[in-house]
Amino acid sequence: MPSSGKTHLPIEVAPSLSADVILPLRPSRQPLSRQTVIVIGSSTGGTEALRHVLSALPLHMPPILIAQHMPEMFTRSFATRLDSLSKLAVHEAENGEKLQDGTVYIAPGHSHLMIRPAQGVGFVTELSRGDAVNRHRPSVDVLFRSAANVAGRNAIGVLLTGMGRDGANGLLEMRQAGAYNIAQDEASCVVFGMPKEAIALGAAHEILPLQSIANRLVALASQRQASV
Repeated sequence: MPSSGKTHLPIEVAPSLSADVILPLRPSRQPLSRQTVIVIGSSTGGTEALRHVLSALPLHMPPILIAQHMPEMFTRSFATRLDSLSKLAVHEAENGEKLQDGTVYIAPGHSHLMIRPAQGVGFVTELSRGDAVNRHRPSVDVLFRSAANVAGRNAIGVLLTGMGRDGANGLLEMRQAGAYNIAQDEASCVVFGMPKEAIALGAAHEILPLQSIANRLVALASQRQASV
């Protein structure tokens, strides 16, 4: 067969970086604030899964931070849509916001979302336009690692439907720091990738169908707040 004369160059694939490129793993023996926080990660199928969970939550909830894999031109309108469907106040996160009960912070599509302590006010948001982690920015692993580092046993982690493994290692780090974690079950996932990887690592305390997650979060938040 005659040669086409074309030279096929190898396709370069960017390396998949870990959360180490954004922040080191330094879990605190004691939470750096008494505040309870909920962190949620999702990807493929996550927009509808988040709508289902958030619309079922009451107003009186701890602050909720979300890393959903989504291009930056859509995250603000996504937050606005969720805000219209939820009793909670939902908005695209900005840098340095004090975490407030009854409020949901959506990671903007251009930045990693993290939690950091601030003297006298508890926890605040932190954004980073650093390298993509697991080829994603925002990355669930980055959000979860920050929760492990500063919130420890005062954090609740949730990993919803999504392709790949982003969030699996971070959920394990949270568990090792004392947090309580939920993974969505296979039957209710659009793609059982991220939760499956986390479950395989032993990162989840519970594996729940989507329709049960909101009620469980209410119960867990109530337990956490009562013990503070």
